[in-house]
Amino acid sequence: MLSQVMTGLNVCAEGCYVDATFGRGGHSRAILNGLGAEGRLLVLDRDAQAIAAAQVLAQEDQRLIPVHCSFAGLESAVREQGWFERVDGVLLDLGVSSPQLDDPQRGFSFLRNGPLDMRMDTHSGLDAASWLATAEEYDITHVLKVFGEERFARRIARKLVEVRAETPITTTHQLAELIATAVPFKEKHKHPATRSFQAIRIFINQELEELKQVLPQVVNCLAPAGRMAVLSFHSLEDRIVKRFIRDEQRGPQLPPDLPIIPDEYRPRLRAVGKMSKATNEEVQQNPRARSAVLRIAERGA
Repeated sequence: MLSQVMTGLNVCAEGCYVDATFGRGGHSRAILNGLGAEGRLLVLDRDAQAIAAAQVLAQEDQRLIPVHCSFAGLESAVREQGWFERVDGVLLDLGVSSPQLDDPQRGFSFLRNGPLDMRMDTHSGLDAASWLATAEEYDITHVLKVFGEERFARRIARKLVEVRAETPITTTHQLAELIATAVPFKEKHKHPATRSFQAIRIFINQELEELKQVLPQVVNCLAPAGRMAVLSFHSLEDRIVKRFIRDEQRGPQLPPDLPIIPDEYRPRLRAVGKMSKATNEEVQQNPRARSAVLRIAERGA
C-alpha cells in the first residue's frame, strides 16, 4: 500500500518525518524520494538487523537518522532531534515484517522450522520457547484467546502443558504440529497454528501495549496539520487505532452550553478520509497485504 501511504502522509520537501517501523526501508526510501535537501527522516526499529540496514542507508543519505529503539520510545527520540511538535508526518507499519517472517532463525513462522524465539529485539526479553516452558495453563489459554482470538485456546494450552512435561518445545515445527493435533478440525485455507503463533508473538513483544503507548506520543510530536499514517494487519491492532482516532477527534466531553472552549480541550486530531485496504492487484503481488488496513489522521491547527 505504498502509494496510499505516501498520499496519506502528503510529504513536503522540507519536512521532518518519522518512519517508526523501518523494517528494510521500503517506506523510508519512498519518503526520502519526496524530500528535498533540507528534509529529514528519523527512522526507528527495535530489530537489530533492521537498524543495521538503516545505518547502511544513512551512510548513503545523510538526511536519514537511524535510532535503535521500539516505537514506544518515539517521543524521546523526537525530542532528542529537537523536533517536538514539529514533525510533519509519522508512519507506523505494525506487526511482523517480511524479513522477520522469512528468516527461520527468528521463529515467527510455522512454515519454516527454526528456534522458537519470536522476539523482535533478540537481545532483550523472554523468547517464546522460554515462556511456553514455564507459563501456567491458564496464562497460555488467556494469551491465545485474547491476542489470537483462538476458539480452541484451552485445548491447545492443555495439550502444550502435557507435551512439555515429557519433551521441551523448542522449535516452530514442534509447536505447529502440537497445535494441529489439539485442534479438532481445520479451517479451509488456514493452518491451525496461525492464530496461536500470532497470539504468542504479540504477547512476547507486547505489541498492543506498545501501540497504545505510541499513539498519544505521535499526536504530541506532530506539527499543526502534521499527519499520522498507521498500517494494521489484524483486527486487534486496527480496533485500537480506530478508537484512538475517534476519541481524539471527539475531544473531551464538555457541557454543550459552554460558551468558550479552551484550546487545550479542542480535538487534537481528525480522521482524513475513510480507512483503505490493498487493491486486488497489490494482493496478487503481495498476498500478505490482503489483511492490511490503512488509517490516516491529521493534527489540528
